[in-house]
Amino acid sequence: MKQIHLFSIILILVLLISSTVLLVFYTQSSNQTIVKEPVYFGIAFCGETVEQAKILIDKTKTYTNLFILNAGQNRLCTNQTAVMEILDYATDADLDIIVNLGSHNRETWQQRLKILNEAKDAYGTKFLGVYYDDEPGGMMIDWNWEEELKTNIHAFGTFTAQIREKLQSIKESNDFPDNYSLEAQWFSWILQANPGHTNLKASNITTFTSDYTLYWFNYLGGYSVMLAQLGWNNSVNQHLSMVRGAANLQDKDWGTIITWKYREPPYIDSADNIYDQLVASYDAGAKYITIFNWPYYDPDNPYGILTQEHFEAMERFWNQVVTKRAPTSAQAQVALVLPKDYGAALRDNDEKIWGIWQPDDKTALIHENLDKLLAEYGLGLDIVYDDPAYSKECYNKLYYWNQTLP
Repeated sequence: MKQIHLFSIILILVLLISSTVLLVFYTQSSNQTIVKEPVYFGIAFCGETVEQAKILIDKTKTYTNLFILNAGQNRLCTNQTAVMEILDYATDADLDIIVNLGSHNRETWQQRLKILNEAKDAYGTKFLGVYYDDEPGGMMIDWNWEEELKTNIHAFGTFTAQIREKLQSIKESNDFPDNYSLEAQWFSWILQANPGHTNLKASNITTFTSDYTLYWFNYLGGYSVMLAQLGWNNSVNQHLSMVRGAANLQDKDWGTIITWKYREPPYIDSADNIYDQLVASYDAGAKYITIFNWPYYDPDNPYGILTQEHFEAMERFWNQVVTKRAPTSAQAQVALVLPKDYGAALRDNDEKIWGIWQPDDKTALIHENLDKLLAEYGLGLDIVYDDPAYSKECYNKLYYWNQTLP
């Protein structure tokens, strides 16, 4: 009986220890997920005064943890006193910060770079980085490059002559380009040669920008973090698949920024639709989830274009999603593999490739397969490129652009 009693005690102790170990493991795992993969959620403030910034911070500080000072195109960008006062207020509210003071110019860039470096030193780990430039991929896709290459023959170094020669050759042959490696190299050169971006990299500052296309190539050009723009009635799932695929294979961080739906008031989407976009971003594994709050068009609304309904949706997202559960689809199991260096925005069959070339013999099938796979897999799909420099072993299944899908 004593032996049975002793065995029972030992068994109970083993079970208690096992339960404790499991509890500790679960708790540590949970904590590690939160610590190693935090989700930053907040607003890109685009106002012009310290007072406007403080009002917005006070309104949102209990259900956000990120504040983006988006002063790249207004008078705040060279006002160090105002910038530091806003950043002091945000960090005192326990918000992490990203700062945009605009891109390089000869007159004021060094002054703004000085402010950014001082902010980096002053706020330590709460200073997440700098939002620099805007929509570089979109500019590449939607610019009139044929005209630009004719009029600015010295603007792009040796690439101008090479691309002009390629254009002439293709026109004479009436064929499609064999590949787009020259255009991809040119785009990377444009980004890497940007003196402002070079200065930020030299200061070891994380660089952010947002875009609506070419996320893969923006990373190759040197950006640390890409924010996919969700808006304009574009496919949310497609943009999440594109930016996540690029970040996944290139080992980068990524996020989303919810931007305009209309070109006139109310500019931004409804609160319910924005809530759905926030949740989709979170479930897809976004590290940064933000809302673009511009312009300040209504003097009766001190919060920019955001309404009380928008703030309630944000608070619900924070309280019921971000702080309550893990993402549901953070890792894609399958990927669509596009041709190497294929610089298309993937919006429709009629758009140019790299902003230069008409749709080619690959375009229609790529769009057909993309639509089928998005319909089948949703947030379970990544969109990547056929580049041997990046392993795709993380996916259970690969679909190549030229496969015939049922």
